[in-house]
Amino acid sequence: MSSTPSLSSKVILITGANSGIGKATALSLATLNPAQLWVAARNVASGHATVSEIKATAPTVDVRFVECDLASFASVARAAREVVEGCGGRLDVLMLNAGIMGGHPGTTPQGHELQFGTNHVGHALLLKLLTPNLLSTVETTSSTPRVISVSSRGHAHAAALPDGGIAFDTLKSSQTNLSGVNKYTQSKLANVVYARQYALHYPQIISVAIHPGDVLTEIFNKGAEGGDEQIKYLAREVAPERCGSLEDGIKNGVWAATADEVLSGRYYEPVGVLGMGSELSKDTKLGEKLWTWTQREMEGWEL
Repeated sequence: MSSTPSLSSKVILITGANSGIGKATALSLATLNPAQLWVAARNVASGHATVSEIKATAPTVDVRFVECDLASFASVARAAREVVEGCGGRLDVLMLNAGIMGGHPGTTPQGHELQFGTNHVGHALLLKLLTPNLLSTVETTSSTPRVISVSSRGHAHAAALPDGGIAFDTLKSSQTNLSGVNKYTQSKLANVVYARQYALHYPQIISVAIHPGDVLTEIFNKGAEGGDEQIKYLAREVAPERCGSLEDGIKNGVWAATADEVLSGRYYEPVGVLGMGSELSKDTKLGEKLWTWTQREMEGWEL
């Protein structure tokens, strides 16, 4: 598979780029000389530390930090405004990478189940608010912008999902009737389904979902704090045995950000492999229902 040797003149934003796969991906893409690289994260200290680290390895790249807590619509809106004001009207790669798994049950300030609200709804709002910049990039450059939603192969594990894939009726609650794994895989299914829907609504923009592979990152340890027994078992027993390196974990994302052969509306497993998405992730009715539900939840939030 061939990939673009340079990202010269392009603007990139990665959520959760202060640690794990997001940070490693940012460091890798910085070597391809983008014009601007945004590190979006809720942790200010580690976000600024990551910016300094990237600048040390890629001194010619304009690297910026933007604080963004995906659980908070207000924070997402502030972050989007800051990016719009600073990116010169251009956005070429938007990597929706940040995510949580497990942790204490709860809801976001908007009332959404915490994992779903962070992993799907917060990203959907950020994408909505930055879509005008993506469309502007289409109109003013020869570049086709890309939106890359980092999902998981867990989206395809029917036994780990609630009935119907997404329990819409209780999304505005902490969903205490579901396990932490149920809630995580539900949000990861939403990532795949929504990426496909976005591709249908904005055919001029490439929108894909990817699985980075099974990678041992802090998501497991953080999720085990306050998580149920399933999550703790995954973190302490399964992940250390089965998960690979960060070096491998960034390959699919870097490929999706740079390769010529990326097809919009599709789901890719490492590296660039099609055909691994579940049938449910391609279900038209589920896609339309999630799109409509998400648009309704975001009503009134504009720049």
